[in-house]
Amino acid sequence: MTTTPRSPRLLVLSTVILAVVGGVALLGVPHDQQPAPTTTAPAAPDPSTAAAPPAIPPTVPGPPSPASATPAASTPSALEPLLPPHGEGPAGDRAIQHSLEAAWPADLPAGDERELLTAGRALLRADATGVGRANWPQVFPASDQAVAPAFATAHFRIQAAIARRDGSPGRAVVHLVWAGMDRGGTFTDLRISDWHFTRTTSKKGASTWTPQPRT
Repeated sequence: MTTTPRSPRLLVLSTVILAVVGGVALLGVPHDQQPAPTTTAPAAPDPSTAAAPPAIPPTVPGPPSPASATPAASTPSALEPLLPPHGEGPAGDRAIQHSLEAAWPADLPAGDERELLTAGRALLRADATGVGRANWPQVFPASDQAVAPAFATAHFRIQAAIARRDGSPGRAVVHLVWAGMDRGGTFTDLRISDWHFTRTTSKKGASTWTPQPRT
């Protein structure tokens, strides 16, 4: 059975993915100019009321405030979607990678990040397609290795991946966004999976990252 646990941060990302593909509305709606009211000349005083004070002419309001009438110019950055729409294909993968890197800046040494990304990609491929499960017996026991893969190898693609610390220097997580076609023939992209690792040290002092079994 293929499982794809999701971290809280990537659940937020999946919400952003659905929200940003609809485009951005232009701001600024022109306000109608209000005509100035017509002033009325005061009536001639009645001789019988000559002692009465003269009539006060009505106050004419000033001109309306100037234009918020011109729509605000939109900047290119405001109109660019954060992520490509579903079905964009490999051409949109670079934008997804940039979005992940912008959301979670790098916090691991370059060597550790490369090691974790290589392992995370291999684990995801093994989990989804069955290819290479025997290389990870601590993650995929014999019972899992015999389970038919949920996704076809030919239609499996990792769209983006990052490796970051997971709360402490000795823990890390690989976030992956990927696409695949399941056994029913349904293709879906922008899938999200996490793989967690802990740093272990051998008796000879060599340090490596060990994937954690699925729970």
